Amino acid sequence: MSRFVGVVLAGGLARRMGGGDKGLVRLHGRPILDHVLERLSPQVDRMIINANGDPGRLAAYDVPIVADAIEGFAGPLAGVLAGMQWAAQDDAEWVVTAATDTPFFPRDLVDRFRQAVADKGADMACAASGGRHHPVFGLWPVALRDDLSRAMTADGVRKVDLWTARHRLAVAEFADQPYDPFFNVNRPEDVAEAERMVTEHRV
Repeated sequence: MSRFVGVVLAGGLARRMGGGDKGLVRLHGRPILDHVLERLSPQVDRMIINANGDPGRLAAYDVPIVADAIEGFAGPLAGVLAGMQWAAQDDAEWVVTAATDTPFFPRDLVDRFRQAVADKGADMACAASGGRHHPVFGLWPVALRDDLSRAMTADGVRKVDLWTARHRLAVAEFADQPYDPFFNVNRPEDVAEAERMVTEHRV
């Protein structure tokens, strides 16, 4: 069987949240990162957190902390690449990425990605809901790590969709009712909305 490594992408600057780690913002009494790890861990074989800066601030989490493979806060693709490179050393075939600020993503995310790739004969998959793609949530083949590295270093590619356009991408569509599972806590005011969602929908 293919082995899957889950990668929580926490390498951003969180400017709209006022800086710091969005994953450490508390939701329903716990850091958002707790909710993310709790959802993704059962779906994969191993977990890592992609984060830059002092890894000590995440020492409470018993998972490897992996910095971006490319310096300068190069965006989510740098985290995808870091995850691929780490997964290659772990003999895994696939990396599954999730955002650190999105606590309600589906509990069958990986199964749906696998099905989408199989159905379409695709190289990789990303999520969509409500007519919008969520490229940070993706299934990536570790075998394409050198291809991604070249795209980022030689071609200066930074946007996920510019790289996926070079390959066969399957899109796994998820319902956005009664709530959008890819709602992300991007700004301070989003915390209150997330708390409401927890209470109303018991997510």
